Amino acid sequence: MQKDISNIDDIKELVDTFYAKVQQDELMAGIFNQVIEDRWPKHLEKMYTFWQTVLLGEHTYYGAPFMPHINLPVSKKHFDRWLDLFYETLDELFDGEKADEAKWRATKMAEMFQFKIAHYQQTNSKPLI
Repeated sequence: MQKDISNIDDIKELVDTFYAKVQQDELMAGIFNQVIEDRWPKHLEKMYTFWQTVLLGEHTYYGAPFMPHINLPVSKKHFDRWLDLFYETLDELFDGEKADEAKWRATKMAEMFQFKIAHYQQTNSKPLI
């Protein structure tokens, strides 16, 4: 039986495993590797704090998660693949309320990011802040 997500070590395992898949994925690798380049350790640290804040309620993330994504060349198929990889990783590693919450939150985040990015791409506008 798998355990649930309960501490920062679990968050790190989730993030590291997920992004290792992203870096190798045929659809996702090019986008992520081009944008992040050699800054993967810094990106992973940011993702640890983001998910630690979201799932564990330990406020360690400070930032605006949408803005770094606004100009990415992505569409629905990228968000679908991102979610597939995220769910796959969660299902391989964890089971429980926090794992389910991670799926729910990731789905809502992907929906919102997809909607906002599409809006900015279609209207050729920029956010006010």
